[in-house]
Amino acid sequence: MNKDQLKGHAEEVKGKIKEATGVILDDESLKLDGNLEKNMGKVKSGFGDLKEDLKKRI
Repeated sequence: MNKDQLKGHAEEVKGKIKEATGVILDDESLKLDGNLEKNMGKVKSGFGDLKEDLKKRI
């Protein structure tokens, strides 16, 4: 597991927590911010997965 995968997973979890907090508090801005952060974490994690696959093939 590389640092992009770790950072991506951490960002995804943080975003899920923000999104859930926004739902509980009925704060649309916090919910949207959490959703964006969660999805950016997924992208970063996917990029880390791609890097790992490339390393294994070289």
